Amino acid sequence: MGIEPIIERVRAAAPDADVILLQRAYDFAARVHRGQERISGEPYLSHPRAVAEIVLDLKMDVASIAAALLHDVVEDTHASLEEVKQTFGDEIGDLVDGLTKISRLPFGSRIEHQAESLRKMVLAMSKDIRVILIKLADRLHNMRTLEPLREEKRRLIARETLDIYAPIAHRLGIYWMKAELEDLALRHLERDAYQDLAARIAKKRQEREKDINEVIGILQQKLTEGGIRAEIIGRPKHFYSIYRKMRDQHKEFDEIYDLTAVRVITESVTDCYGALGVIHSLWKPIPGRFKDFIAMPKSNMYQSLHTTVIGPVGEPVETQIRTREMHTTAEEGIAAHWVYKEGKAAFDQTDKGFAWIRQLLEWQRDLKDSREFLETVKVDLFPEEVYVFTPKGDVKSFPKGACPIDFAFGVHTDIGLTCVGARANGRLVPLRYELQHGDIIEILSDSKHHPSRDWLKLVKTPRARGRIKQWIKNEEKVRSISLGKDLLEKELRRLGKSSAQVLKSSEVTKALTSYGYATPDEFFATVGFGQLSPRQAIAKLLPAEELPQEGEVKPERKASQQPDEGVTLLGSHDFLVRFARCCSPLPGDEIVGFITRGRGVSVHSTDCSNLNQLLYDVDRKVNVSWDAAPKTAHQVKIRVVIGTDRPGILAAISSAISASKINIAQADIRVTDDGKGLNTFTLEVSDLKQLQSAMGAIRQIDGVMGVERIRG
Repeated sequence: MGIEPIIERVRAAAPDADVILLQRAYDFAARVHRGQERISGEPYLSHPRAVAEIVLDLKMDVASIAAALLHDVVEDTHASLEEVKQTFGDEIGDLVDGLTKISRLPFGSRIEHQAESLRKMVLAMSKDIRVILIKLADRLHNMRTLEPLREEKRRLIARETLDIYAPIAHRLGIYWMKAELEDLALRHLERDAYQDLAARIAKKRQEREKDINEVIGILQQKLTEGGIRAEIIGRPKHFYSIYRKMRDQHKEFDEIYDLTAVRVITESVTDCYGALGVIHSLWKPIPGRFKDFIAMPKSNMYQSLHTTVIGPVGEPVETQIRTREMHTTAEEGIAAHWVYKEGKAAFDQTDKGFAWIRQLLEWQRDLKDSREFLETVKVDLFPEEVYVFTPKGDVKSFPKGACPIDFAFGVHTDIGLTCVGARANGRLVPLRYELQHGDIIEILSDSKHHPSRDWLKLVKTPRARGRIKQWIKNEEKVRSISLGKDLLEKELRRLGKSSAQVLKSSEVTKALTSYGYATPDEFFATVGFGQLSPRQAIAKLLPAEELPQEGEVKPERKASQQPDEGVTLLGSHDFLVRFARCCSPLPGDEIVGFITRGRGVSVHSTDCSNLNQLLYDVDRKVNVSWDAAPKTAHQVKIRVVIGTDRPGILAAISSAISASKINIAQADIRVTDDGKGLNTFTLEVSDLKQLQSAMGAIRQIDGVMGVERIRG
């Protein structure tokens, strides 16, 4: 296991390449990794060497191959980044730095660690696209050798691969790598389904190949007769694409006919359209299955004509038609056009093929919450896309399900913020309208109109979602400043003080500065948000001798000093606290707090239906926990469905509740038209465990069909 085979391959492709650099990188890696082993028992050096071979498969340069050999030395050995840069120069050192995960900093959760490592990689690849290509090679070899890990670890890595790395490979247009990553992920996430699929495909392959060979033979003859030179090949679909079709379309394996696609590779674009005509003259095309990605390339530079026809044996045949150059791009992706061949490694800001990297950079700047950033990247890395036109004929792509609001923000933020309506193909459509392939979209705007929070339920693009959230957040701050002023003025009037004198005094600015507030507005907003009660705020503005004496005013309750509330706010916050009525959380439920304007902290359960609307502003989110020994009873509603309203069943339900030491505060008993009993009880319970015990006892009663907790 040496570097010689890699050096020979490099020399064959580029005789003038600096292979001495590769030898030095290999020797350095061998020295610092000496004695280390992978979990499988293999020498650790086998991994960077295998990654270097995959990088070579991607036709990358010598610096990239050297960085692949060195990609783990900073993270997993005593070698430092400074040593790597001194030995191999800044170019290779920066590549290695970009590939090194953020593993030595404390993070609150695995998701936060994953998000911050991804942020670092996004920044690195924006400067040098080779970083992500080497990272993909690293991930591919790890997926190929995942078996020795424990199942939980394998599933975590496979899920991350399916959510992030396979879509990135697709974005870069490297189809073969995307397909292999997806298949390997499926093998570890759905092992039984994968093995069953592999066996079924192997059994059907011979029969299917015979049908495809018949299609290829007929098509080759007709293209030759028409003077079109073309190479025709059959392409078996990879396992994950078949699995996803079965899952999403709720089909059995025997209902999936297009297990193999036919690919036609021509000499020119004209021949592509000529071949399409021949195919449609031979076999009937299936409506809605034709897509022209030559006229409208995908965002990852992919170009082909796609059509599905009913073949000679009566089954669908999926066909892709492309030129040789398009085929190279489709298989190799960015490596087929890579800018390092021109002496540059950074991506071209004007190249449309790299627009998604600019989007990633925007998200990592704008989305400060780690979970939100990670989810945004997962959802948007490569959704199914629709292509629409501006009135001037420019093509824009959006994720499937996008609406005119997404389009408006895609054109310009100001157009999005003032959007009031839209026309699709000259016809007025509502803002909830889903964009369709080929639509010509025109946005109607009004400078007096502004976004609604309801828009967050409609939009699909992170850009639109981020801009709407930012506008709402700014509006909330303006309202909170106004509310904070009103609350302070009201409190000052109650104390007999002039609000004009107190709030506009130069002493206020000095006092606020000493408490860490940059501006008076920041102070007013804190009161309006509920982070500071009016009385606490006044205490920061007035001298002690002007404040009411202890006992003159009833002290306000604070979460940190009120164990009867049952909730403690984590951190140094000093807020009022209340339980949200929409979900009525109980001790034992997972909970989260949100700062409200003028009403302190509202505590919700983490499965509350209103949570998505609240999460638009992560700055208002606070961590809360239940006290160890809550002293108050909490009211909660349950619904009990009775199959037949027999005598004595209500008494049995009441006894089951009483046996759990729970008081019934209210009961609503009624019988439906079909004779079923629909009974709602309001119970006073101490915690979730007590409630679950009572509900379990009720379920055991003969005649009870179901018991559920009612939220809100």
